[in-house]
Amino acid sequence: MEKQIKQVRTRFAPSPTGFLHIGNLRTALYAYLYARKNGGKFILRIEDTDLERYVEGALEVILDTLKAAGIEYDEGPVVGGPFAPYIQSERKSNYAVYANELVEKGGAYRCFCQKKGKGAVGVSGESEEEADCTKVIGYDRKCRNLSKKKIEENLKKSIPFVIRQKIPLDGKSAYKDLVFGLIEVENKELEDQILIKSDGMPTYNFANVVDDHDMAITCVMRGSEYVSSTPKYNLLYQSFGWEIPVYIHLPHIMKDATHKLSKRNGDASFDDLVAKGFLSEAVVNYIALLGWAPKNNVEKMTMEQMKEMFSVDGISKSQSIFDEAKLKWLNAQYIKELPFDKFKALAKPFLQKSKAYGKYDENKLLKLVQGRIDTLADIPVLLDFLEEFGSFDKALYTNEKLKTSPDVAKEILPKVKQALSKLKDWNEQTIHDALFALVQALEVKNGIVLWPSRVAISGKASTPGGAVELSDILGKTETLRRLDFSIGELG
Repeated sequence: MEKQIKQVRTRFAPSPTGFLHIGNLRTALYAYLYARKNGGKFILRIEDTDLERYVEGALEVILDTLKAAGIEYDEGPVVGGPFAPYIQSERKSNYAVYANELVEKGGAYRCFCQKKGKGAVGVSGESEEEADCTKVIGYDRKCRNLSKKKIEENLKKSIPFVIRQKIPLDGKSAYKDLVFGLIEVENKELEDQILIKSDGMPTYNFANVVDDHDMAITCVMRGSEYVSSTPKYNLLYQSFGWEIPVYIHLPHIMKDATHKLSKRNGDASFDDLVAKGFLSEAVVNYIALLGWAPKNNVEKMTMEQMKEMFSVDGISKSQSIFDEAKLKWLNAQYIKELPFDKFKALAKPFLQKSKAYGKYDENKLLKLVQGRIDTLADIPVLLDFLEEFGSFDKALYTNEKLKTSPDVAKEILPKVKQALSKLKDWNEQTIHDALFALVQALEVKNGIVLWPSRVAISGKASTPGGAVELSDILGKTETLRRLDFSIGELG
């Protein structure tokens, strides 16, 4: 039944084969943004016709990932919609009806060839002399022109068959892609692809066309690997007399100049990145920039801003390189701007992995690192030093710019200990005031006091905070103990 719907309708149609890799999520994001920018609908459809690749629980992963990414679908599994069901395996009867209609129209045919091992074609029930043996890469079209009598005989014998598309043997097929422009292919280069498998299940190549038509999809957005296959899909549309949708093919996301980003090769999925301490908002923001550039060249964007700014004109034809360093930079900006309560909730699981967890004030620890980390996973790395204090190289006291050295430390640290020992109230403000009062009394630059103090209580070349912050976190007793230890080490 024809669905007369004029509004923009995009779709995301993943297979339930595991975690969503970055390329798939970008496709979902762009389709979502395009729909929202144009006041349309975004549809989620699950393409599970490849039963051998089906992974239990993958549907839930897809739903959870889209939710975490802030991509809200208007129709699909769970929420339903006017064109339900939105899971292909539940639409199986539809495909057989359409396939048989296509056979009657002359756009497809039954193929009885049986495979006899990988790559083998087998026999069709007719001799080579009787069959059309026009050669193409792949199937040799032996069953393309079987007689009606031979087809009936094979059906009576219950010989298994598939249904193949009957591609024209001459002429060209062309279409306009909104990113890549005019795409033109010689029909003789196209294979008579299988539409319905012998088990009655449709192939992706058939089901996606039928479902896009039935669900009134007006814009198909997918990876550029489908650029060369699209002419075959358009021939199906034409055979049925259906309206062809708008196409937007997206260039690949690469891990480097020659390798595509791939979960199969161990590259991170969305869930992997979140587990590594990246914020979901930052990941989505970064993915948006992998192949699309806003007109104002802004990089940090909320989802609402992306909806407003998204334009097909900004999509590049060139492949994008996934740069984790750039993602870390962007993620750090998001972390810095988080309200502390939200940061604390997100950071808690990572803080629990630190050696410092449970031994110091959590709020102080997290305030120390919030503005100094690229990912939440950096938290244990930055805080473990609090529990790793011991003998250290005296060369750490040397800072040529500040003009500090072990000799300077030997002179300054006893005075630092004396000043801090007098404090009755121990907090960041009183520690700060005591150390800066010492700076003034000694008439030296700040670093002469602060650098040796920080090294003496941390034993590290660098730390996420200075002497004041670390002393406040460690507490008076531990700070003075460490100063005593370090003074003794200087001799």
